[in-house]
Amino acid sequence: MWLTLAFTSAALLGLYDVAKKRALTDNAVLPVLLLNTLFLSLLFAPVIVAAECGLGWFDGTLLESVPGDAHAHALVALKSAIVLVSWVFGYFAMKHLPLTIVGPINATRPVMVLVGAMLLFGERLNGYQWVGVALALLSLFLLSRSGRREGVDFAHNVWILCIAAAAVMGAVSGLYDKYIMARLDPVFVQSWYNFYQLLMMGTVVGLLWWPRRRTTTPFHWSWAIPLISIFLSLADFAYLTALGEEGAMISVVSMVRRGSVVVSFCCGALLFHERNLRAKALDLLFILVGMFFLWLGSR
Repeated sequence: MWLTLAFTSAALLGLYDVAKKRALTDNAVLPVLLLNTLFLSLLFAPVIVAAECGLGWFDGTLLESVPGDAHAHALVALKSAIVLVSWVFGYFAMKHLPLTIVGPINATRPVMVLVGAMLLFGERLNGYQWVGVALALLSLFLLSRSGRREGVDFAHNVWILCIAAAAVMGAVSGLYDKYIMARLDPVFVQSWYNFYQLLMMGTVVGLLWWPRRRTTTPFHWSWAIPLISIFLSLADFAYLTALGEEGAMISVVSMVRRGSVVVSFCCGALLFHERNLRAKALDLLFILVGMFFLWLGSR
């Protein structure tokens, strides 16, 4: 069951990337991210109210939750900070880089999670899964060569450094998720971490963007902005539920989740008319084959 949930999360994450790219095109990054956290908080506000007030609105459903103590809230607040740092770097990179480059780079993020999972949780991969990891690393090398044809130097491009920083913080978040999901209710985590992100992002926008809004890239409304929140909330719900399943391996779940690159790559070609697709398709093929080997290894 946890593997099915991981693939569901991957498909939704691909749609999330597409909506994010559309919303960020010629738009201010920080207010888009603030609105994303606002909509996510509103989506889960009824869950928080029901749990804290004992209303029983969602009893017996997937959204049933329980109140948490101060320690639980502290754990979730830390998760919010980690994810928000990753998002800030990732949103800026998404705005300035082709979706067909950002997607494959994100798809290799679980390699870092793998190393951390082996060191912290004692997880071990079998031969099929190691083949999948090796193919993911090879795809990153090939992608760096493809990027040079579009003037994207992986070693010196600031937006590549941003997506790399986002990937590192995303890997930290993945490892931290494995730790807290063994201790906290998944719905409690998802609902409250969105709320804490809203508070943090509101502070960032108030201090950094609002005073300089007239001298930087202007903000404009896009209907893709609420779609970001919808797709992400559904993807995270499937992801956190998967981690809560008995026997779930964070290294495999995180790798499968990067299968979102299929959706984002296709939309980058069809909707955004990005270039150099033939070479990037080869990189994507290696990722897909890697996903297949991971699936074989987890049967």
